[in-house]
Order: sequence, then structure tokens, then C-alpha cells
Amino acid sequence: MAQTLPGAIAWWARMRPDQPAVALAGDRLTYREYKDWADRVSAMIEADGLRPGDRVAICSTNSLAYCALIMGIIGAGGIVSPVNFRFTPREIRELCETTEPSFAFAASEFEANLVAAGLTPRAMSEIDALRFGDNAAVAHDPDPDAPVVIIATSGSTAKPKGVVFTNRSMTGYAASWALEDTASSAGARVISLAPLNTSAGFVQLIHYTVQGCTVFMEPAFVPEAMLQLLQDEKITCFGAVPTFFEAIARCPRFAEADLSSIRLATAGGSRVSKQLLDAYKAKGITIRQIYGQTEIGGNGTMMPEHLALAEPEKCGWGGIFMELRVVRPDGSDCDPGEPGEILMRSPGMMQGYWRNPEETAKAIRGGWLYSGDIGTLDEHGLLTFVDRMKDLIISGGLNISAAEVERVVCEFPGVIEALAIAAPDPKFGETPLVVYHGSIEIDVAALIEHCNANLSNYKVPRYVAFSPEPLPRLATGKLSKPAVRERYAAAHETLKRVR
Repeated sequence: MAQTLPGAIAWWARMRPDQPAVALAGDRLTYREYKDWADRVSAMIEADGLRPGDRVAICSTNSLAYCALIMGIIGAGGIVSPVNFRFTPREIRELCETTEPSFAFAASEFEANLVAAGLTPRAMSEIDALRFGDNAAVAHDPDPDAPVVIIATSGSTAKPKGVVFTNRSMTGYAASWALEDTASSAGARVISLAPLNTSAGFVQLIHYTVQGCTVFMEPAFVPEAMLQLLQDEKITCFGAVPTFFEAIARCPRFAEADLSSIRLATAGGSRVSKQLLDAYKAKGITIRQIYGQTEIGGNGTMMPEHLALAEPEKCGWGGIFMELRVVRPDGSDCDPGEPGEILMRSPGMMQGYWRNPEETAKAIRGGWLYSGDIGTLDEHGLLTFVDRMKDLIISGGLNISAAEVERVVCEFPGVIEALAIAAPDPKFGETPLVVYHGSIEIDVAALIEHCNANLSNYKVPRYVAFSPEPLPRLATGKLSKPAVRERYAAAHETLKRVR
């Protein structure tokens, strides 16, 4: 089991058997318990007919059973296919039309959605029942180059693409990170806030347990509770979007809080303000900007600590095994300060998009991942993220495909055309604002009801603007999103919030 995820868990089960691997809501799972539970899951699903390469859908909020199921599937040679628990039946059906899962597991509150999507889910209680019992022998010997997960990611297309990682790419990502920053070495205590169905949540669980850390998963972000957890558990590594750091800093007890255990603090998704940097600097903490995306494995580059305060907007120069380039449309390297597309390559990058060779060929060329993002490199090779070429709205750290929102809105009677753009939001950073054109104004409440039935809650527009005139177009005939963004840049200040 060289360079496999089950092999890494087995190693820590021998080396640190009694150290917690994962903790959630006061319950803790040691590395020995984690391995044994996952082995029992592997044996069960093998006996039930799982074959190497079969996909297994999981729809649940974070739980210790979810973690054991993930590692059990991988140990049996299956491919984990996480399903966003916020998805509607329509979204689940579209996802599973591509992944074609042989098995599905769901927490009780999400079973109905999977059934409505055409699946026959098994209960997560089956996995809970395997937490204790006799040790089980796993017949399958994992292949380092075998796919282990398909993570759905919102892109510039209306339907999500499935990012595929292998045992080797995920262990390679963890090994690179461990060499680059020792703060997350074995025994480190890490908070993971993201759901396991997202790239951030899944990768953090794998990444940090491969390194022998303890991962504290929280069911929800509550600033006061998070501040208390940081202190009580002497957390060493904490990464989040800037709005989460800001919410913690506004807590009345922040000034007196002892956060001296934190050795690594990272922020991504948007830039960190000087005021926020200063607030944490006073606590002895340097917030370091990161840049990455699902396709590169997660975090692609992190600003070195000794440079982070002087140039907080920059994201570093790559990693020990992660290379960065910024190129012109013809593929030539940009000069320092010249904007271009960000390219990356590393051992942790995706194998490709699941059953989508066309999009894979666009994304990976000559061994480089073409990010679809715009950035600049300075004379020292430090990256500054400039803008997204891909049309995403990032709300509370979650990616929303504008094309998907537009597709659903345009299905509503009376809507002729629509564009979704990002509006500022004090809580989530960004939130969808839809501008539509129709012959008459439509019933907005009915539109939102339609969106609620077909989109996850966080994707549903919070602002809706009516344009009596057709939306602006480019010379090519395509709708001009830049023109709409400019025209409606301040619309959220005058529009009534619809949800």
C-alpha cells in the first residue's frame, strides 16, 4: 500500500494509536479507531459487491461516520463521490448522471432528496453501527494511481465538473505541504470548517490525517464558539476566508484571548485588510494570503511568513514542488507586473475531469494546469491574484456558477434573458444578484420560489433587478457581463433584498 491514503492511516495507527485523528462536537476518533472502523466499512461494502473503480455517493453533513465511510470506500478500491447536502433533487440527478454511483449513503434528513433524484440510498446508521466490533481484513490492495474521489466543482459552465484525485496526488499534496511548513507536522491541531462534500473539507481531512494531525471539524461557524475552541484545544493551524477572521476579531473576548498556540493562519478567497492584519498581529499571529483552486489540490501557494506583513496582498512564489507561471495568451511568460493567466503544476494536481476529456485537455496543457485566473508575478516571483477569468461568485467560501443560476432563472416564465453577477455581502463577501430582461416585470417571490426548488440555498439570488431593455451584448452577440457589472455595481444599495 505504498503512497496510498489507507496506508498513511495505517502508519499513524501504529505510530500514534491513541492520538485523536478527527474530533467533532466533543466526540473523538483516535487513529487506531479510525483505521479499524474504516477497515470494517471496507469489508462490508466489498462483501456487498463493490468493485474497484465503483463510485459511492455520500450525502451527509460532517460526521465521524462520514470520515470512516470515506476511508472505507478508498480502502476497498471505490471512488468517493460526495454530494452537496444543500443540493436539490435536480442538482443531485445531474451530478449522478455523470458519476453513475453503484452505491449511495445518506443521512436520514437527505434520503428523500436522493430518492427523488432516482437513487436508492443506504442509511448512514449502517456506518455508525460499524464503529465498534472485531477487526476486519480488507481484501483489496489500493493502487497508488487509482482515483479515490470525484469532487464536483462549479466552473464557468452551467453544470459542475468532477475533479479526480488519486492516492498518489493526494499523498503528494500532503507531503509537499509538510515539507514547506512544519506547523502542520504530526501532532498539529487543525480546525476544518468546510463540509466534506467540498474540495476544502475533503482535502483538509485527507491532507491533515495523512500528516498525522488532529482535525477538529465544526458543524457550523459560530464566532464566539470558534474563539473558545481556538483557546481550549490549543489549535496550531487555522485557515478561513477573511470574513471569518473578522467575525472572530469582533468578539468581545478577542482582546483577552490567548491564541499563542496558533503557528499558521491562512486566508483565501479575498484579500485581507490592513485593519484585520493589525488585529491579529497584536496577538502574535501573521495571517498569510494563499491562492489555489480545487484542480491543484487546494492551496497552491502561500505567502512566506517573513514577507506576509510587508506585502499582504501577495500569495507567495509556489511551493517546494509547486511551480507557478503567469503567461500571455500565446503561452509566453509575462514580464514582472504584467497581468496574465496563472499556470501551476504540482504532484497534488488533479488527474483530470471525470469523463470529460475535452475540458481536461483545456485545463491541463503540457503538464501545466491553466487556472483561468489572472495574476501578476513581481520581480521576485511573488504572485498577486488579480481577477477570475472563470465566471464564479464566491459566497462564504463556496463557489457558485453564475451560468447555473442564469440557466435556472431563464427557465422561469416571462424571463427572456438573465445574467448573474456578484453583489457585496457583509456576511458572505459576495452573493448572487440577477439582472433579467422580460416583456414585463415578473413576480419576484415566485421566481425565488422556483430558484429554491432548483438550486441550493446559497446559490439562490438575494437581489433581482428588472431591465425593460435587452441586456447589453458584445460585438460577438454574447451578453456582456462586464457592462452589466458596471451598470449594476451599486444596485444592491437600492434594490430590496428578496431573501
